[in-house]
Amino acid sequence: MRLFDLIDNSQTHGLRDCDITGLTADSRQVKPGYLFAALPGHKADGRHFIADAVRQGAVAILIGPTPDIANRAQPAMVIEDFNPRQKLALLAARFEGKQPQTTVAVTGTNGKTSVVEACRQIWQTLGHNAASMGTLGCIHEERSDGPSLTTPDPVSLHRKLRNLADKGIDHLAIEASSHGLDQYRLDGLHLKAAGFTNLSRDHLDYHGDMNAYLTAKTRLFTDILNADGVAVLNRDSQHFDALAGIAQERRQTVLSFGQHADADLRLVQTTPRSTGQQLELQVLGQPCQIALPLIGTFQAFNSLAALALVIASGGPVAESSAALTYLRGAPGRLQLVAQSSTGGTILVDFAHTPDALATVLTALRPHVAGNLSVIFGCGGDRDPGKRPLMGLAAKEHADIVWLTDDNPRSESAAVIRAAARSGCPEATEIADRAAAIAAAIDALAANDVLVITGKGHEQGQIIGDQVIPFDDAAIARQAAIALGGKALGVAA
Repeated sequence: MRLFDLIDNSQTHGLRDCDITGLTADSRQVKPGYLFAALPGHKADGRHFIADAVRQGAVAILIGPTPDIANRAQPAMVIEDFNPRQKLALLAARFEGKQPQTTVAVTGTNGKTSVVEACRQIWQTLGHNAASMGTLGCIHEERSDGPSLTTPDPVSLHRKLRNLADKGIDHLAIEASSHGLDQYRLDGLHLKAAGFTNLSRDHLDYHGDMNAYLTAKTRLFTDILNADGVAVLNRDSQHFDALAGIAQERRQTVLSFGQHADADLRLVQTTPRSTGQQLELQVLGQPCQIALPLIGTFQAFNSLAALALVIASGGPVAESSAALTYLRGAPGRLQLVAQSSTGGTILVDFAHTPDALATVLTALRPHVAGNLSVIFGCGGDRDPGKRPLMGLAAKEHADIVWLTDDNPRSESAAVIRAAARSGCPEATEIADRAAAIAAAIDALAANDVLVITGKGHEQGQIIGDQVIPFDDAAIARQAAIALGGKALGVAA
């Protein structure tokens, strides 16, 4: 692509046109003909690597307003922009050119992964070639390219979008993380609809406070979703009125979901079943009965959010609603993994915030005839303020609590556990995660339910600067079998 076709006409003054063969914000990836975005980062400042990029063949430099930068970047062309991060995302979208025809995005503290995967499954049931993208990687036809950042960098993201479109994928649901929104990684997306699930305490080590966290989430509606798009909003959220006001100001259509009497897609009642639940819904004023094969009220809520996004992006109402009966859930989200020798049920879930932990335990309670047990821990190098709150959530909503290590990272695991324990002094503490899982399974009685929380789909445990292979589901299955139980949810 020619440089002048890539950038705005207003920015071509004083520049000469040239071929652009690629984009990157990593100087190590620069090749001849590349545009290099010299962005300041948390670990390294791209502005310090301009000379390296030019030596490797960069013909254009994208940078924030910088004195004398033209001389330092010669012979490369310099594009100065007051928001170079956003500009890079928009350039990446233009450079790659193609995206799936129907794309939706969802943001919120909890539920994003389940919602986008449910969207993909509904679309597949309707006969579309669909994919989901986020924490679990890019999933298409039940295959994933592996766990990744919830929101990739904009160059990688738009390259993936083009690749998906080239493969004939016409429907895509993507997670919009607060980090990705704050860092302009999602700008340039062409969205039919955007969803908001909820907001609770998380990532304050990055955002600083809840207002900044909400502001980042709100960018999905203020900056990315077009005026002709549909804002799919949680009618039960305290932030509904503010977000609906933003959508109306931008002339976006609002489609609401939740238990609120005024929700467009309303969850009227749930009736627990041993392997799922019966849902009574009102979908755009029409009654609808659905046998949802997923456990937990929050799974019903996430499924309803996905249904709203599918309908908002053009899905037929009756057929889309009926497709909920075929949902399988997302890996690591209340995933049934094993049964103990006594008949106790063992599940794995990603819940790693106080609100998510409380939500999971509350959702499970109606399905439990015996004791509800939980294994939890807290991550290191993350918001320390939520650790006592995690303990309190476990104490208030479970009958039996096991405290163990999550991903200590660079912190002392014992110090992390002590902070979490302050919210739940009665917890049984076993530092070794595998040992804690085995002990909790061994203690299960008939009709008990154990949920192992915090890591979900993750395949490793981060201790110091090492990632130790660790899969909660696999460890739980091994422990259950060793204790006379059996594995569930695996291919025969």
